[in-house]
Amino acid sequence: MRTLYVTDLDGTLLNTKDRINPESLRIINELVGRGMLFTYATARSLESACVVADGLTLTMPVIVYNGAFIMRPDTKEIISSLFFTEEEAGFVRRILEQARISPLVYSFVQGRERVSWNTVRENEGIKRYLSKRKGDQRLRPLEDGEGLYGGNVFYYTCIGEKEELMPLYEIFSGDERFRCTLQQELYRPEYWCEVMPRKATKAEAIRTLKNLWNCDRIVSFGDAINDIPMFRISDECYAVENAVPELKQAATGIVDSNDRDGVAKWLWENAECSRKGEI
Repeated sequence: MRTLYVTDLDGTLLNTKDRINPESLRIINELVGRGMLFTYATARSLESACVVADGLTLTMPVIVYNGAFIMRPDTKEIISSLFFTEEEAGFVRRILEQARISPLVYSFVQGRERVSWNTVRENEGIKRYLSKRKGDQRLRPLEDGEGLYGGNVFYYTCIGEKEELMPLYEIFSGDERFRCTLQQELYRPEYWCEVMPRKATKAEAIRTLKNLWNCDRIVSFGDAINDIPMFRISDECYAVENAVPELKQAATGIVDSNDRDGVAKWLWENAECSRKGEI
């Protein structure tokens, strides 16, 4: 029986310093070398995910942008992608402009992946986002916002106070054309409201990978509310100790925290290719 093991990154596989513990790297790389079908599903871009997952050896594609893309981490080949239609993108733009919210816009402009923003309207949350991505070749600063919504758009991120973002969440989450999440940034006070095409979910992307790799079962790991759809389509699902209560209630079981190698330790004890005591 072929099992696909999928983990979230932030708050799950990554520790509180946004890195993978050396012990977790050692265990997972050993198991992948033995044939374990393992990957991650994250809201991050591939660019950002590769930085924080440095040292992780993978043989499978990864799921990024909350399921909007499935990509090979070594070659950056796109296996699957989802974009907004022109009508959908136009609607999102009108709503954001009416709310006077200036987002980060993820798109392909002239065939190149870009993250665009209006430099005149940077808030503290956006400044922090940018400070952690210095040298990122996707960054496309726009001094007056002209062209902010250009290209083929596949993702929007709005960063700010919960009170200002909640009306956006209510509009987009109630519209069947979109998928929208609103949650507080890990270890930070600001909130992120993210808008993506309706079918852009970790769950749908995991189903796609399961079929492509002829897997029979799915085992997943997570920590946040946006991992619930992934849990629902899994045969087994485990929340890390530091997960939110809602996810723990939906889980098959609870594993140790992200700082204590919870995912890796479970895999070592339970993955099909594991031979205990040999690492």
